[in-house]
Amino acid sequence: MFGTAWAADPASDAAHHGPFYVEPEFWVAIAFVIFVALMIWKARKVFTDMLDQRAETIRRQIDEAEKLRREAQDMLADYQRRQSEAYKEAEGIIAQARAEAERMKVKAHAELETAIKLRERQALDRIAHAEAQAAADVRNAAVEAAIGATQTLLRERLAAGQGGELVDQAIAELPRRLH
Repeated sequence: MFGTAWAADPASDAAHHGPFYVEPEFWVAIAFVIFVALMIWKARKVFTDMLDQRAETIRRQIDEAEKLRREAQDMLADYQRRQSEAYKEAEGIIAQARAEAERMKVKAHAELETAIKLRERQALDRIAHAEAQAAADVRNAAVEAAIGATQTLLRERLAAGQGGELVDQAIAELPRRLH
């Protein structure tokens, strides 16, 4: 109400209104504008410093993330290279093992063949030896049988008195048998 009454009173309007710079509202408005400008000026520095710090922190985090990403890529590349080398080495080992197994198989086969031939030769030698022994045994038995028969025959004939004739006959045949 007070504000409306004052605005409605034209006499008080002319008496109180002079140049605008004399009015206290003007100076309060000027002081307010200066205060706000100073606050903005001071706060701007604080805000810009905070924003700069935040931007620097974000920039460092981005740089760190980029560095970590590069390290991770390097590690991945290194791991992939090592994995590739390990696969190649494993393939080489497998190929070498297969070749060694094939060599061992061939060698074992050759050794088996040699052992079989050796055993066969030994068996044949044993058979030949057994045959020779059997032949010798048969000869010895035949000789013993012949000697036994001859002894028996000689005893019978000598007993009958034909001993002298046999000795004379053996002496006569002796030159023919020696030549």
